[in-house]
Amino acid sequence: MKKREIIYLLVILILVASCGTTGKQTKSVVSAKTESKETPLSDDNRNEFEYTFIEALKQKMIGNQKAALTLFSKCLEINPNSSSAMFELAKIHSGNGDQTSSSLLLEKAISLEPDNKWYKLLLVQIYQQGKQYEKAAEVYGQLHGKDPENLEYLYMNAAMLSSAKKYDEAIEAYNQLEKRVGINDQISVEKQQIYQVQGKKKEAMDELQKLIDSNPKEAHYYGLLADYYLSEKDDVNALKNYNKILEIDPDNGFVLFSLTSYYRQKEDKEKAWEYIKKGFQNRTVDVETKIQYYVMINSEPDKPFFTEDQINELVNILVRTNSDDYRVFTVYAEYLISKGKLAEAREQLRKVLETNKDNYLIWERLLLVSNDLLDFKSIYTDAEKAIELFPNQPVLYGLKAVACLQLEKFSEAIEILDEGEPYLLDNIPLKIQFDLYRAEANYKMGKVEEAFKAFDKVISLDPENWLAMNNYAYYLSLRNEKLDKAEELGSKAVRANPDNPTYLDTYAWVLFMRQNYTLAKFYMETAIKNGGDKNGTIVEHYGDILFMLGDKEPALEQWKKAEKIGDTTKFISEKIKQQRYLDK
Repeated sequence: MKKREIIYLLVILILVASCGTTGKQTKSVVSAKTESKETPLSDDNRNEFEYTFIEALKQKMIGNQKAALTLFSKCLEINPNSSSAMFELAKIHSGNGDQTSSSLLLEKAISLEPDNKWYKLLLVQIYQQGKQYEKAAEVYGQLHGKDPENLEYLYMNAAMLSSAKKYDEAIEAYNQLEKRVGINDQISVEKQQIYQVQGKKKEAMDELQKLIDSNPKEAHYYGLLADYYLSEKDDVNALKNYNKILEIDPDNGFVLFSLTSYYRQKEDKEKAWEYIKKGFQNRTVDVETKIQYYVMINSEPDKPFFTEDQINELVNILVRTNSDDYRVFTVYAEYLISKGKLAEAREQLRKVLETNKDNYLIWERLLLVSNDLLDFKSIYTDAEKAIELFPNQPVLYGLKAVACLQLEKFSEAIEILDEGEPYLLDNIPLKIQFDLYRAEANYKMGKVEEAFKAFDKVISLDPENWLAMNNYAYYLSLRNEKLDKAEELGSKAVRANPDNPTYLDTYAWVLFMRQNYTLAKFYMETAIKNGGDKNGTIVEHYGDILFMLGDKEPALEQWKKAEKIGDTTKFISEKIKQQRYLDK
């Protein structure tokens, strides 16, 4: 019997943990002599430490983080004051998301080596991630104290003080920075925002006016002042400054989109449309600005400001005025996808790949669109091309395996899964998908034992993988074996998905094989009510159940209906002809 084909939409969570520092470490990290506050080690301990440390670094380099963690920990057992081992352990813990352990190790390492900036740079990153802004500011202050010429440290010190709501101290730090670099729009805006939060409106305006006075012909500065007035609900002065920009630079893209936003706030659809259209038509406005604004106005599809026709016009203007930039075709493709025009969207993605074949994300998007179109021949050929370009991307192997399954290239599906296996690393969700595809391919090739082992593996890794449970239960029922297990699996899938007609059909069929026809009828009728009446296999099964319950005329009616729908067993014609259930 041919089970209805299951379309696998690959939604993959690629879990990548990375760690590192912001620069090269310039000192030796192996010798115990580099640790300034260590108790001297014996020669044997020193040799053991150095051997273990080097081995730990090797394991880390080849990606074996677990072994590296064990070895670096052993280094600390040999030498509890090794700041180098603490640093390496801190990086691993940080990469694993354990920021508490990482920060404790780094704080200890810094107490041993107060002048090591790499330790502090990693620690400050962890403080920022944990929103410990005051601590981060303190470390940046220390770094700047040791390296006064590095103005990035001073800037980050000010930014962290601002995030910590130490506003007066932040202003002081920004003022120090301004003395070094001169009047700067980034610094002035940061100060303006702080003053605004503090309610110091005059000081906030003075910062922006200072920018304008420094360069009265810079249109961007008037835009900053206009935005400030707009945030203070002073529409009159906001509009005055926006218009000032147009006097200086009539084609300024910044002000065209700012005025669009202004009139959107005012709910003036006519004026907003006038300026956004000018902005998109303006060839001097960079593509990035146009795309960002397009994304922004479409960020709330449930509350559209512009009409569907206007959005369509903007997309076409974008393509027409910037056809030399591949990104516009990506935007156009996403627009078409949102409208359900998948075939047209795919053509736009292919245009992108004509000039940007090294863009992995476009290849992946193309393949997923083909998946939605159920065009498995295209997935098969396109995935093969993509794998040649990106041989270390496991998602591509998974997508090609899906195509192989649908095209009944089962042995090739196994081959491609084996090829992609080394690139899975610790990506458990994708590993589960691979094992599920392997189970399907093996079953279709008659390798039942291997298939069922793979199903068991999937369910052990993901106890809520209802698709695996459903298919496993169905295949067991077809073979009329382990029906107790099949019933348990089918029951779990149905309880979690009570409206899924495929799962309901599977469970009903397991009950049918156990000769529990009355209960099978209940679940099959539920499947029919939930859309199963459009599936030939489900309708045929319904007829089989009715026949076993003695309802021969209704059974015959369902078999005839199933034959018209298609996708039935090879026995359907004989069932109708002989007016009885057949399975051999």
